[in-house]
Amino acid sequence: MQEETRRAYLERMGIPVWVRREASPGASGEPVPAAAPSRRPPEPEAAGAAPAASLRHRAATLDWTALEAAVRDCTACGLHAGRTQAVFGVGDRAADWLIVGEAPGAEEDRRGEPFVGRAGKLLDNMLAAIGLARDRVYIANILKCRPPNNRDPLPEEVVACEPWLHRQIALIRPRIVLAVGRVAAQNLLHTDRPVGRLRGTCHFLELGALRVPVVVTYHPAYLLRSPLEKRKAWQDLQRARALYREARNEA
Repeated sequence: MQEETRRAYLERMGIPVWVRREASPGASGEPVPAAAPSRRPPEPEAAGAAPAASLRHRAATLDWTALEAAVRDCTACGLHAGRTQAVFGVGDRAADWLIVGEAPGAEEDRRGEPFVGRAGKLLDNMLAAIGLARDRVYIANILKCRPPNNRDPLPEEVVACEPWLHRQIALIRPRIVLAVGRVAAQNLLHTDRPVGRLRGTCHFLELGALRVPVVVTYHPAYLLRSPLEKRKAWQDLQRARALYREARNEA
C-alpha cells in the first residue's frame, strides 16, 4: 500500500500518523477481562424459558421474515421484560462480512439498530478504512435485547439468544466474521481467553457444514477510551481483509 493511501486510512480511523508503534509486544495494554465461561453454559432453567434444544431446532427452519418475527416476539430469557424492542440486526443479508458485537445499549434499544452513537460512528470509520460501507456488511449482536445497566450478558441469556444469531449466520453465509470486543469474541468462540490473546490469529466458527474465519478486535467503545489501541485495531482489520481475500479466491 502506498504511503498516501495508508495515511488516509489511518486518518479515517482517527489514528494520528505520528503515533509510535509499541516497542514491546508484551505490553498489550488490553482491558482487564471479566470472567467468562470456558465451556458452554447450562440450558436456561427460568420459568417460562424455552428449552434451548427446542429453540435451536425451531430457529434452524426459519427464513428471514419468520426469524425476524420470532426475535421480535422472543421471551426465551428474562431480558424481554425490560426491552423497548429487540435489536435484530442490520445490513446486507447477502454480505460477505459479518460484524458481531455484544448487546444493545440504551440508544440501540430505543432505535432498534446495533452500533449507533459514537461507537457506531467509529465502527463505520473502521469499516470505511478498508473500503467497506455500513450497508455492505451485516451487523448483529450476541444478544438481541439490552441487559439492564449495560451489564455483561449472563450465560443463560447467551444460550437463549444463540440460536437466533446462528440462524442469521447460516442464512448470510459470510466469508469473514469480525468479532468486536471481549464479550462478542468469548461467547462466539466459547472461550475465556482475553481479547489481547485472541487477537493476531485466525479462528474458525463452525456451524454444520459452514466454516467461517473469525478475526477478533477491540470494541469501538473501548477504542474511544483508549485511542492508542486504534493502531492494533487497524492491524486486525488488515488481517481480516487479507483472510477475506483468501476466502474469496478459494471459492
